[in-house]
Amino acid sequence: MFNGKLSVVMPAYNESASIVKNVAEAVQTLSGFGYDYEVVVVDDGSVDDTHSHAMQIAAKYGPKVRVVRYDDNRGKGGALICGTTYTTGDYIAFLDADMELHPEQLPLFLEILLAQNADVVIGSKRHPLSNVQYPRIRRIYSAGYFALVWLLFGLPLRDTQTGLKLFRRQVLQDVFPKVLVKRFAFDIEVLANAHRLGYKIVDAPVTLRFARRYGRITFHDIKTILLDTLAIFYRLRLLHYYDRVPFCSLTALRERVAAHELTPERQTPAEKQHATAAP
Repeated sequence: MFNGKLSVVMPAYNESASIVKNVAEAVQTLSGFGYDYEVVVVDDGSVDDTHSHAMQIAAKYGPKVRVVRYDDNRGKGGALICGTTYTTGDYIAFLDADMELHPEQLPLFLEILLAQNADVVIGSKRHPLSNVQYPRIRRIYSAGYFALVWLLFGLPLRDTQTGLKLFRRQVLQDVFPKVLVKRFAFDIEVLANAHRLGYKIVDAPVTLRFARRYGRITFHDIKTILLDTLAIFYRLRLLHYYDRVPFCSLTALRERVAAHELTPERQTPAEKQHATAAP
């Protein structure tokens, strides 16, 4: 049985057309589960009205929804790290703001995590019970990247890139201070480090409806993904870089992010004071 608080981090970029509806739907869904929750929306430097629309819907739900913002686009990974530092839950879920993966699937993730005594549950498009509407070219890219990741890292997973993920808080506490990649290969760096630290990672079936208006994969994207993935392997297996990164609490990580990366006018008075005092 689930006891604790669930924090849901929603990174958003240029989602002004749907952010109000999707945040409201997420809140209504989470409210129906019967346990404590919060939603942290991170506007990753959108150039449309995502932030103002998110603030409007957040005002409706009070402390259940919080919005933070970057001035410029830092990448989904950076947004997830930032959002996580503002969470207070015992369990932290990642949920894409486009809602291609619906939060109604989270109780299954929690059930799997508790039943298998796991630390991380990853949604998998390749799970035999998954219901996935996905373009053929994306399937090809996904299969090829999965093969590369398996060869390099030996992760016990069939998929690493699906946006719906669930973590025990301690996992992200231990992993996020070590993460360098903020964009395409972010998931690999997080999962490879969690696996290295001995955390149990399992996958779960998902229902995915591919409806993204943006996000075509270019040759430059593929090149960046491959280079970042190889760099993670190099840091992990050859440099042993991650073994040398000092401990940093999520609270301390949040202070660093607030001082250097958040839009000043969106900070709390305490955060503004910290940013002013920072060297």
